[in-house]
Amino acid sequence: MEREDKIRWSRAVRPGAPGSRTTRLELFYDLVFVFAFLNVTDLTAADLSWQALFRCVLVLALLWWCWSGFAALGNAVRTDQGTIPLVGFVTTAAVFVLALAIPSAFVEIPGGLHGPVVFAACYFLVRVLQVGVFGWVVRSDPDLRQRWLLLLGPVLIATALLVVAGLVPQRVADGGAERPLRLVIWLVAIGVEYGAGLALPGTGWTVISAGHWAERHALIVLIALGESIISLGLGPELVSGLPLTAPVVVAAVVGIAIVAVLWWAYFDSLALGVEQALHRARMPAARAALARNAYTYLHLPMVAGVILFALALKRLLHTVSDPDTPPWGASLPVIEVVSLYGGVILYLAALAVLGAVATRNVRWPPVTAVAVLIPLITLAHRLPGLVALVLLATVCALLLVVQLVADAPNRRTVRETALQEQLAAEAEQTEWRRRYL
Repeated sequence: MEREDKIRWSRAVRPGAPGSRTTRLELFYDLVFVFAFLNVTDLTAADLSWQALFRCVLVLALLWWCWSGFAALGNAVRTDQGTIPLVGFVTTAAVFVLALAIPSAFVEIPGGLHGPVVFAACYFLVRVLQVGVFGWVVRSDPDLRQRWLLLLGPVLIATALLVVAGLVPQRVADGGAERPLRLVIWLVAIGVEYGAGLALPGTGWTVISAGHWAERHALIVLIALGESIISLGLGPELVSGLPLTAPVVVAAVVGIAIVAVLWWAYFDSLALGVEQALHRARMPAARAALARNAYTYLHLPMVAGVILFALALKRLLHTVSDPDTPPWGASLPVIEVVSLYGGVILYLAALAVLGAVATRNVRWPPVTAVAVLIPLITLAHRLPGLVALVLLATVCALLLVVQLVADAPNRRTVRETALQEQLAAEAEQTEWRRRYL
């Protein structure tokens, strides 16, 4: 929240600071999102269809909004001090139950609790606790308390819509009309949350620590990339007795190469450059707008793209591990090619927009890679699965080489600035420890 003299801080809730970094407790929070992402990927990969893919994106959007609330909370207050850890443990449990409810979030599974309502209740608990902490912080300031209602309203409306999606369609629609109607209501609920986020500067929230904000989002991208690697390991279901064949080894190596390029495309210099731009945004409103646009909104398609790629990779490895499949694999269904290539396209497109928004610099190599990959989807559909994967890896490798050459001067400047910042911080910490420890 904005630092105003009227805010009364206490031992229960302590303010964050401009130099704050990610705490170990926040890393603990992220563990449950690892499970949630894996659950979404496994369920979608098990029965991949266009509707399942759409449901996957909707669930990811709500999970992302829950996680973003954690990130904003950890930036405004110290999550490992006072009573905030207790709030964190309760919300972590709620997110875990929410992840368990994902299989029945759209269609009730007989014999258990009403899945859609359980999902909605957990979502409400997570969001209302996050927003409640902000309400406690601004309780002594009438103006900020009034603006705090802007944060609470969308939570109540979105949760009500999720409950309606779980209950009303069963009474007003039968058969095939029920599921599309439920999906539409979910879409409206997500629109309420994300639409309200566009009014963020009016709520009194700003980014206290640019370093913390950038680090939190970098870590969640790492979690998504790690989920792709886990999919590589679990995709063939080797524990079920399927043999470790040469095609599986080739697919695994090529898959790791693609994940490595995705890591490099973001973390090598772009992530550093965006963080430096956030540091340079001194005015609270400008910093909040940049944090919202560059991180809250543009990092979602990055994470979604990685997860779409991961679920297609999971299915591909299972296919090539089957002894009855040709050595290079059978041609992939359209939806699997769209997920495989589309995930990488979505990730690279988000990186291109991210660079333009945050650094005012259009990085044309990822734009070119996207332009090349889109028409290749049609060709990849006609190729054996493993060949299609190798083709995707080839384009990614060319992107890496071209980006290194084209962005060399800017890359050196950004990385040198980051190194100097790191050395200065280490020297300051070393001096403090020498004096007081």
